[in-house]
Amino acid sequence: MVQKFQSPVRVYKYPFELVMKAYERRFPTCPQMPIVLDCDVIKDEVLENGAKRNTSRRCKLAVDAPYIFKKLIGVDFVFFLQHNYLDRTNRTLSIEAVNESFSSRIEIFERCRYYAHPDNSEWTCFDQTATLDIKNFFGFEHSMEKMGMKQYTQTTLKGKEIIEFFINQLKEEGVTHVDRWVPPLDAPKSPTATTTTSDHEHDILLDGDFIARNLGQLSPMQESKLLELRKMLDGVDDLERMPSYQTILRFLSARDWHVSQAFSMLCDSLKWRHEHRIDKLLEEYSKPAVVVEHFPGGWHHHDKDGRPIYILRLGHMDVKGLLKSLGMEGLLKLALHICEEGIQKINESAERLDKPVLNWSLLVDLEGLSMRHLWRPGIKALLYIIETVERNYPETMGRVLVVRAPRVFPIAWTIVSAFIDEHTRSKFLFYGPDLAHMKEGLVQYIDEEIVPDFLGGGCKTMIHEGGLVPKTLYKMTSLEDHDGGECDGDGDDVDADGEGIGQIIAHKPVETVKRLSAAHQHDHKNLYKSVELKAGFSHELLIRNEDPKSVLTWDFDVLRNDLHFTLYRVTEDLPEKTDAAVSYFDLQDFAEGVNYFREEPTLICRHKESVQGSHVMHHNDSYLMHWFSPSGAQLNLFYEVLSSVNYKGSMTSLQSAFSSNSSAASSCQSR
Repeated sequence: MVQKFQSPVRVYKYPFELVMKAYERRFPTCPQMPIVLDCDVIKDEVLENGAKRNTSRRCKLAVDAPYIFKKLIGVDFVFFLQHNYLDRTNRTLSIEAVNESFSSRIEIFERCRYYAHPDNSEWTCFDQTATLDIKNFFGFEHSMEKMGMKQYTQTTLKGKEIIEFFINQLKEEGVTHVDRWVPPLDAPKSPTATTTTSDHEHDILLDGDFIARNLGQLSPMQESKLLELRKMLDGVDDLERMPSYQTILRFLSARDWHVSQAFSMLCDSLKWRHEHRIDKLLEEYSKPAVVVEHFPGGWHHHDKDGRPIYILRLGHMDVKGLLKSLGMEGLLKLALHICEEGIQKINESAERLDKPVLNWSLLVDLEGLSMRHLWRPGIKALLYIIETVERNYPETMGRVLVVRAPRVFPIAWTIVSAFIDEHTRSKFLFYGPDLAHMKEGLVQYIDEEIVPDFLGGGCKTMIHEGGLVPKTLYKMTSLEDHDGGECDGDGDDVDADGEGIGQIIAHKPVETVKRLSAAHQHDHKNLYKSVELKAGFSHELLIRNEDPKSVLTWDFDVLRNDLHFTLYRVTEDLPEKTDAAVSYFDLQDFAEGVNYFREEPTLICRHKESVQGSHVMHHNDSYLMHWFSPSGAQLNLFYEVLSSVNYKGSMTSLQSAFSSNSSAASSCQSR
């Protein structure tokens, strides 16, 4: 196994000659590096009348490993060979170090370089690379790899501290300047190689100050991978413009710092940007009139971390109207324009605050969200946009505050969350409709004076209220290309086969279905269970809850005849049923108000209705979902329990919802 390490350019704001004088004081030992026990000079030669000096040392290092490990390998210290090549004329010091001990089993090679700063001759740069090739090490290859990474990190962090220490020591001794080397007057003139740095090469200089100012706190290993990916991009022939370090960092973070995966993802994104002229989007895109007049979203100040805030009043959005007016690609272009604006505002905020700002915040207001927002073509458009944005704008979303979440929201979240990267999902914070509690939560992240007035604050926004899009603006009379079904005049989802909105899963592209399958850890065909109920029989599902305030969500379709649905809470342990036709209510001493309670009123669900709902399970009890068929029916059902850790604020006042698959209007009225 081969590991490669690379540190960013470190800058010392001292001349090269003074840094070299400080560097010499590191030997044979120094207190900052107790691991170095001794260094013996085995070769020292001066060449070209003093212009060059080559020095080799044999260094004895303590083995920084657990005692049992040292006993197993039989050593307490190891030896390294270090070769220094000083060029006083060109003001460079090149250092190479290799291991002498266990060289047949493991190869460690480190190359360091001190050199005059290309833009400021009074400063000195330092860079460092290393490779670790473990061939066979007594079965401890993985342990050696971890120790190698640890050692590289420690020496990288200590390096600058050591030079600064000895420079301060020199200052205390009155040494603040060292003359540059000049050749003796009688020395023969020889051609000297001058170090030239092209603009392209100079562009990849990455020093610690730049990282702290623009990228935040990175570990030495993360810095190494950042440089590795940046240099890999140099080999891309058709690259029109080198992406910024911030962009490279985002793609690395999105792929958990796997350089090859990040490189592939970034190259695909750069190709996509070229093919779709994304770099020209901000100057070429003009918002259509329907967006200006009916899209309820816009930018609103910054959060406490300096992130730009985008507010989207999703509950006020006429999803169907916008999609029929703009089409799928038009809605995507609007979303991409928002993303490009976000990048621009992130950079402006970082420059204004003179600190790293790498992403923006999203505040989503769900007041007014109802089942009509779960219209199948709208959901498909949303999933299409999410997938495109996640592929090309990773890690640009710093925090998502979801406020006034109604009861229907967990149904939508169940569908949509499977398509959102797990790391991104962890950035979501949810608040129920309680304005006081919600505002208390919001001010943890945004200043109280910029809380929008429609959320109980005193700040007015320039964001449009949304509302229904007039049908005169529709450009598409149907969305058959998106759904394969039709839409009635009321905006409800209608399909020839009578499917409910939850079964959108079965209509996704193969790649999308695979992602959903992986997220839910079972095949998409098994998400919905079909149950046949005979006349006078029941179907029951028992959920044992050990997570107070978790949310039980359900989505089911009723076919053929009517069904009665009720949710109960059971306070005593129930035996496992051996006969599905037998109801728990047939058990002796099973009495309502004594050992079970009605948590939701009974709903009469009609033929071809699709029913969605959710319930906050406050107790460590069992919850019983009960369907009763008076005259025989078919039930297609799906349910899921959402962890309490995903929700903030009260969700107890959220209301049930169910919609019709027939031509009748939904019981959830549109605005």
